[in-house]
Amino acid sequence: MPNVAVVAHARKSVGGGLEELRRCLADAGVSNPSWSEVPKSRLAPKRVETALKDGAELVFVWGGDGMVQRAIDVLAGTGVPLAIVPAGTANLFASSLELPQGIPEAVAVGLSGRDRRIDVGKLNGERFGVMAGAGLDAKIIQDADGGLKDRFGRLAYVWTASKHLRGDPFKARIEVNGDLWYRGNASCILLGNVGRLFAGAEVFENAHPDDGLLELGVSNAEGLGEWARTMAHTVIGSATKSPFVQATKVEHVVVELDRKVPYEIDGGERGKVKRLKVKIEPQAITVRVPLAAETNGASPHKEESDG
Repeated sequence: MPNVAVVAHARKSVGGGLEELRRCLADAGVSNPSWSEVPKSRLAPKRVETALKDGAELVFVWGGDGMVQRAIDVLAGTGVPLAIVPAGTANLFASSLELPQGIPEAVAVGLSGRDRRIDVGKLNGERFGVMAGAGLDAKIIQDADGGLKDRFGRLAYVWTASKHLRGDPFKARIEVNGDLWYRGNASCILLGNVGRLFAGAEVFENAHPDDGLLELGVSNAEGLGEWARTMAHTVIGSATKSPFVQATKVEHVVVELDRKVPYEIDGGERGKVKRLKVKIEPQAITVRVPLAAETNGASPHKEESDG
């Protein structure tokens, strides 16, 4: 049995809560794991670092995408597998890899699944596993975080989106892999490691989390009418088919903005910036996934076990 560490968001709950997680681990033979609970995801990196220093060979993370992102930022490049017990609002990273939602099933995958190496993005020095963005999506997340999200879950994002659809666009200059790719007005800039948002809405077509590339999308939609058309494309197919969206695949990106704009990483607010510097780190994180499941957006030639 490997040396197991658990880093948990104490305010997140699913199923029978952390007590059920303890029982499931004990039933599987992990009776005394290194255990750490945090009240906020931003406190998790130091706990993960401590677990690694203490010899952790497998790290279970309990929480949502914010907790997973914080763990990825530390675990990337170490080779120590990440096991996830989804306990957040959207759980986009877990669902994109078809990880189980139940605690017993998640523990079984964490202890007996296979290791899969996937890419991570790195924006202004911080890694992400799902998506990062600037503009409209960051404003929505900023308003939804806290009380609204705690009370209404996913509906909080819909509610706050309606408040920002009339927002003023900003000017953006975007270099992709060293060449000028976009210059003009923008209302939202999105970078994705996976393609789907919650409820199965596809933002990027043919996105694979292990292809060595990030997806980049820029929307210049303004007002309710243009955003309604863009959202409709997202619901029935892919946002990249909207006439108000341009998209491409990238290895590294530099974004210059004419004013400071809020940005987010894996659903977590990060303040405002005028410059975004993004790159891909291929196969940087090892994630424990089900033995036989075909994962969303998987690249077949990279589905062999790494251990």
